[in-house]
Amino acid sequence: MQGTPSRSDRLALGLAGWVTRHAWLVVGLTVLVVAAAGGGVRYLEFSNNYRTFFSPENPELIAFEKFQATYTKNDNILFVVQPRHGDVFTPRVADAVERLTAEAWKIPYAIRVDSVTNFQHSSADGDDLTVQDLVRGASTMSESELEEKREVALDEPLLRGSLVSPDAGTTGINVTLQYPEQSLGEVPEAVAFARGLAAKIEADYEDVHVAMTGVSMLNNAFAEVGQRDAMTLMPLMFGVLVVFIVVVLRSFGGAAATLAVIGMSAATALGLAGWAGMRLDPISVMAPTIILTLAIADSVHLLLTTLALMRQGRDRLSALRESLRVNFVAVWITSITTIVGFLSLNFSDAPPFRNLGNITAIGITAALIYSITFLPAAIRLIPLRVRPGAPAGGRDDAVMARFADWVTSHHRSVLFGSAVVSVLLLAAVPRIDLNDEWVKYFDSRVPFRVDAEFAMDNLTGIYLVEYSMDSGKAGGINDPSYLEALDRFTGWLRSQPEIRHVYSYADVIKRLNRNMHGDEPAWYRLPADRDLAAQYLLLYELSLPYGLDLNDRISVDKSSTRITASVGEISTVAVRDLIDRAERWLRQNVGTGVTGGATGATVMFSHISQRNIDSMLTGNVLALLLIAAILMIALRSVSFGGLSLIPNALPVLATFGVWALSVGQVGMAAATVTATSLGIVVDDTVHFMTKYVRARREQGLDRPQAIRYAFMTVGRAIVGTTVILAFGFGVLALSTFRVNEQMGLLTALTILIALPMDLLLLPSLLMIGHKARVKKEERNHEQVLAPAS
Repeated sequence: MQGTPSRSDRLALGLAGWVTRHAWLVVGLTVLVVAAAGGGVRYLEFSNNYRTFFSPENPELIAFEKFQATYTKNDNILFVVQPRHGDVFTPRVADAVERLTAEAWKIPYAIRVDSVTNFQHSSADGDDLTVQDLVRGASTMSESELEEKREVALDEPLLRGSLVSPDAGTTGINVTLQYPEQSLGEVPEAVAFARGLAAKIEADYEDVHVAMTGVSMLNNAFAEVGQRDAMTLMPLMFGVLVVFIVVVLRSFGGAAATLAVIGMSAATALGLAGWAGMRLDPISVMAPTIILTLAIADSVHLLLTTLALMRQGRDRLSALRESLRVNFVAVWITSITTIVGFLSLNFSDAPPFRNLGNITAIGITAALIYSITFLPAAIRLIPLRVRPGAPAGGRDDAVMARFADWVTSHHRSVLFGSAVVSVLLLAAVPRIDLNDEWVKYFDSRVPFRVDAEFAMDNLTGIYLVEYSMDSGKAGGINDPSYLEALDRFTGWLRSQPEIRHVYSYADVIKRLNRNMHGDEPAWYRLPADRDLAAQYLLLYELSLPYGLDLNDRISVDKSSTRITASVGEISTVAVRDLIDRAERWLRQNVGTGVTGGATGATVMFSHISQRNIDSMLTGNVLALLLIAAILMIALRSVSFGGLSLIPNALPVLATFGVWALSVGQVGMAAATVTATSLGIVVDDTVHFMTKYVRARREQGLDRPQAIRYAFMTVGRAIVGTTVILAFGFGVLALSTFRVNEQMGLLTALTILIALPMDLLLLPSLLMIGHKARVKKEERNHEQVLAPAS
């Protein structure tokens, strides 16, 4: 080392000296801190509500909560019943449906059960209105009686395509639940009871298959996939890391110390999250796996340098101090830039990504602290076997040296090739389709997805678009002009190709008008008189049994009614297009006295991907600016800092180019990958640049020699950490949750693309202008010597 040590060098040497002198104290204090922080793990719970994806200020969530305050909450479980042979209207199958309908009332928190058997069918009985269950005592009914019920069900707009398929081959029992929301155990309790009920029906009626879907099943699936991934992916990742660390470090003692650091980092992050009252979800539950992956880098760089110095003949303490000195700045910068990247997720509109960012940032902060305190202390105390006198890096460094020489000799060709490949990949980025289908958030290993797709294929669409059609005044739903507008909008919805079924009060009042005119088909139309409409509704409501009233369809003051449109398999882009078309139709065809806007979970999910991307744009820009500033300050060079951003920004963009060409579609994960990947891939650049700058400033080496020095000192570590990081994020691809799968694959791909950028493009960029400068120096030297000759 030449010249006066820098302030960072003095700080690093002072810290290394204190830590190694008080190794037992440092280890003891670290264990106490981890125990105190990790104690919060017992307070962690898994969220089991899809609303966790939406922030309180989300406009779609606000609109939906207002909608649910007007009508009954639509948390539900939908049993989809299909006989293996024949149709629903046979004595045995109808009996199974009737029994399941009756038993479903016993599901905890159930407030309503609707099925084809208990459908409140109204008919004329002289001058009276008769309202009764469509099917009662199915097991004793004759085939002709059930055929009659079949015809009624298939002729009823409220049943056909909703609770009975057009071919009568499948039926549904919809259970509406109202949770007190006092415990996270409420949804699992209801789901467990419902699953037991479905299994019992299948056991007693062997020719019947029962699938289960609905909002409660969706909520429960979120919790189950999160718990499943936590129980499988994190242990798998830890096992993989053990193998990689041993292979890269070639030291069991060093591997043990590194594993302790990453384990304590994850425990600290989860514990503090528990103390802070955070709830885990399918996305934030991946934080421990990500922490395990990212926390390795600092320890690997510190240990590889220490081991290399010990092989050169230095004693352990001297090697530790020198390793901390030469890596101190790089370790700090890489940790801070990674933390900045994950903290930028707080700009996300989806709270799970915020939690992921915050928990991971805590874990990386802990890993930084433990790497520069606990790790040196542990290495000071544990056995560490190194063969003295071996070459500093052995065959690996020789390979790196030759590779560095090749890059510096062919830097122009490398630059040209990198430019061509980058332009081609960047040109493909606009082709990527930003899209989501929330049923497909889960892969085929998750029962919810299997059953949801079964429901869509055989019964009805499970994506619901809700409308609250407001008349603007109490009792306004009886106004003929309101009913006419409601009926026309219902008809327009049914004419749209995406729509599978529409449930509208217009159909109820038309049926009542027909009933009150002796069930004459010609009277299946809207009543022309306001008072008649009000009387029909009152008479019908008085005839309905408890639990099957119209409170879930009509507001208390009779000012608005609810339209539910069921949609089959559909992308979020298509949902937004449907909503836009409906809004245009309403503006152009309905008077100002009737208003209605789309809402519901499907509407909320259709906007969240785009909203997440829009909200993350600010976060991405801010993260980029902060990382650039950090690099410039740390490297004490605006040009070096700016230059370092090129091989870091390109991999992120190139990744989306590769994804556009290979997959073509990405969802909610897209917005987060940009910010987090930038903070991760900058790590290797920082380690390379700090070694390059140190070689130039401390040792006075020229550019090719400094690049060679950087390759020999950190080349092996860069390759090793890249493999570990890419494999670690690749493990997320095994997640049963698609958002995590895409996030893992995109991040792993970015990290892999960043490796050639760091080992080829970056040194080539550093070589720009070198030959011209050498020639200029040679000319100046010749001019100085010329007079002497």
